Amino acid sequence: MSALEARPRPAVLSAEQVAAYHRDGYLLVERLIGPELLGRLHERVAAFLERSRSVAASDSVFDLAPGHGAESPRLRRLKTPDEQDPLFWEVASGILADVAADLIGAEEGGGVTFHHSKLNFKWSEANPQANAVRWHQDIQFYPHTNYSPMTIGLYLQDVGPTDGPLTVLPGSHDGPLYDQYDAEGNWTGCLSDADAAGLDESKAVMLTGPAGSITVHNCRTVHSSPPATTAHGRPLLLNAYAAADAFPYTVNPSVSRHDRELLRGRPARWARHDPRPCLIPPDWSGGYSSIFAAQSGEEKGTGKAKAAGKPAMM
Repeated sequence: MSALEARPRPAVLSAEQVAAYHRDGYLLVERLIGPELLGRLHERVAAFLERSRSVAASDSVFDLAPGHGAESPRLRRLKTPDEQDPLFWEVASGILADVAADLIGAEEGGGVTFHHSKLNFKWSEANPQANAVRWHQDIQFYPHTNYSPMTIGLYLQDVGPTDGPLTVLPGSHDGPLYDQYDAEGNWTGCLSDADAAGLDESKAVMLTGPAGSITVHNCRTVHSSPPATTAHGRPLLLNAYAAADAFPYTVNPSVSRHDRELLRGRPARWARHDPRPCLIPPDWSGGYSSIFAAQSGEEKGTGKAKAAGKPAMM
């Protein structure tokens, strides 16, 4: 019997949804979160947007988009929302952890650990193209001993084609891992133009859905998001999880006090090692802002990898 066949009956997802995730490397579940919880989340999001009016530069809580100001707050990312407000942790450790447990299933003890959380926005007024996210994979940002890590996104508002939805390449989680440094050794957090040109974008799937829908993608899945051309900011709450037997071997770029917290199942007594290698990112222990800053070149020259010895500090 295969490991997939041995998985317990899902608690939140159907067996068909679990199988689809493992086959395709992604999943979309519409309206998983109801209006009452969404309403509470909207209140928290509005409060943080209001608080960001008094912040002039990106810091450990807020990553600000170009053009941000008190009159027109343009928060690009709320960092570690899981420790910024109890409601975000309630969601991360509640139903979304149940989804992760369904998908991780019968691995070592069925254990699920928390990795990180973030709340991303897309503002279109000044330069819509600037809020696009280029093709990339996640695991190169935070290598683990195996490829169980996944990210679960929660759409807090309706997301259509003009709202910059998550876009995935089905089956790419079983394909190659790409180099996300440029020719000069700068970390870019995305595929090179040459590698991106080799993707079959005709197979790309745009994950649109109503408020309360979730997206899930595996850490190896090639994904992006197009520019948003609507003005509501498209808040997207992202939480990442891993099997308990997946151990990180680099610094968590978005560490919080919940890092590696066991949310479901039993702790692992053995680490599970996937034989496929993984690219190593720069040393994030000196700080990390966001994928937006990396892909836009705002941090060019600060994320170089050295051929030997300790990577350059951020």
